[in-house]
Amino acid sequence: MPEPHQPEGAIAATGAGGAMDLATSEGAALGTAPGGPDGSGPAAQARSLWSDAWRDLRRNPIFIISGLIILFLVVISIWPSLIASGNPLDCDLANAQKGSAPGHPFGYNEQGCDVYTRVVYGTRVSVTVGVCATLGVALIGSVLGGLAGFFGGAWDAILSRITDIFFAIPVVLGGLVLLSVVTSSTVWPVVGFMVLLGWPQISRIARGSVITAKQNDYVQAARALGASNSRMLLRHITPNAVAPVIVVATIALGTYIALEATLSYLGVGLKPPTVSWGIDISAASQYIRNAPHMLLWPAGALAITVLAFIMLGDAVRDALDPKLR
Repeated sequence: MPEPHQPEGAIAATGAGGAMDLATSEGAALGTAPGGPDGSGPAAQARSLWSDAWRDLRRNPIFIISGLIILFLVVISIWPSLIASGNPLDCDLANAQKGSAPGHPFGYNEQGCDVYTRVVYGTRVSVTVGVCATLGVALIGSVLGGLAGFFGGAWDAILSRITDIFFAIPVVLGGLVLLSVVTSSTVWPVVGFMVLLGWPQISRIARGSVITAKQNDYVQAARALGASNSRMLLRHITPNAVAPVIVVATIALGTYIALEATLSYLGVGLKPPTVSWGIDISAASQYIRNAPHMLLWPAGALAITVLAFIMLGDAVRDALDPKLR
């Protein structure tokens, strides 16, 4: 005699006297999880830290605003002629210290150069110094600190003492001493100085993050299965220890831009004919009463740039910190 038809979602009796949902059993047999058709629901696949962070960043207005400002700065640092058609080195003493005029909204500096053009072209130097210094500091500091945190022992002790020595050197004083003997007008001596004194901070962050990550169960399981040191570092520890380094490096980028302007203001950073906000601020400080526009525009551009990178770093920190969720 044929078996009675079971409607979809019916409850079928089991051999042990219990019951089971046929729809659930069919879903399990087909390898599908209960929940919505888009994968949502209680059994949806768990998202990674990075996907969660990106989702939070896209909803954070601070990240959006700072990201748009930084994108604009990067674009005009690569193609300054998009919004400034003049030459920052074309000067006319007849226009010295004059205020805004048609085609010259920011006025002129003490040598008759267009302040607007110099502010636009000065973006390239600031962004270049900040990005190159951050990349160098992050690379050297994370490699040395990560190795020290992973292997420990004498290597960790030696690196800790070396970083203590560098932390004892005042940054501005070190710049005055080291850069005063440099005659080059390029950005590379300044970048090298920042990397030299900046890597210990990232090294400490990377060391602590690696020490925390290597104590997790998945690293111990990989070690028990015979994984090599290089595999544990690259596949298991680094992806889970790099978040604090990214946060600190993002915030430090704005600090390096401000440091470059400070050193150029003191006369030991970038030197003319390089166009730099720090150089223009230093030159305009003598005329702040008679021509304040010469100082306000480059100083305002510097402040906005530094603030944008600090805001970006704060947003990234909030997104990558699981304790804030």
